[in-house]
Amino acid sequence: MPFQGQRILPAAKHMKQLEDILDSSYEYAVFLDTHVAHLRSLYQLARSHNKRMLLHADLVQGLKNDEYATEYLCQEIKPFGIISTRSGVIATAKKKGILAVQRVFMLDTIALEKSYALVEKTRPDYIEVLPGVVPPMITEVSERTGIPILAGGLIRTPEDVEAALVAGATAVTTSNKQLFEHYRQ
Repeated sequence: MPFQGQRILPAAKHMKQLEDILDSSYEYAVFLDTHVAHLRSLYQLARSHNKRMLLHADLVQGLKNDEYATEYLCQEIKPFGIISTRSGVIATAKKKGILAVQRVFMLDTIALEKSYALVEKTRPDYIEVLPGVVPPMITEVSERTGIPILAGGLIRTPEDVEAALVAGATAVTTSNKQLFEHYRQ
C-alpha cells in the first residue's frame, strides 16, 4: 500500500514542524523550504527517527533546480522522494531510482493541458495537484493519467482532506499542524 496507508503527508516548512513530525508516528513526510547546507544533517536526523522524507527540490535554497542538482541530491542526500514542477528534475530522479512526484498547478485549462503533456513525457510515480481542494479535478487527473495523486494546497479542514481522498487522492500533503494532529496515527 502506498505510504503505508498514511492519509496525510505532513510537510515541514521550519524546524518546529520538523520536530513535531519527528515526534509523531508518521513514517512519511515532506521537507519544504530548506537550505542546501542543512540537507545532510536534516536527513540524518530524519533517518535516525525512521522517517522517509520527500524533498521539494524547487524549494532548496542555494541549489539550482536542474538535472545536475538532482543528481547531487539523489547521490549525496538520497531522499526517499523528490517533488518538483520541472520535468528534467523528475526524469533525473526516476533514472536514479528515487520516487518522483510531479507537482502541477491547476490554474486554468491551458495550464492543465500543459501539465498533462508534461506528465505524459515524464511519467512520474505520483502527481501532486494544487490546489487540492478541487475534488472533481483530482478525479479527472487520476483518470486521465492513471498515475496516483497527492493533493496539496489550500487544504485546511478534515472535510477538505476527506473530499480529496474520496476523489481519488492517495494522500494529502499539508503543513497544517491541526491536520497533522487530527490524522495522527
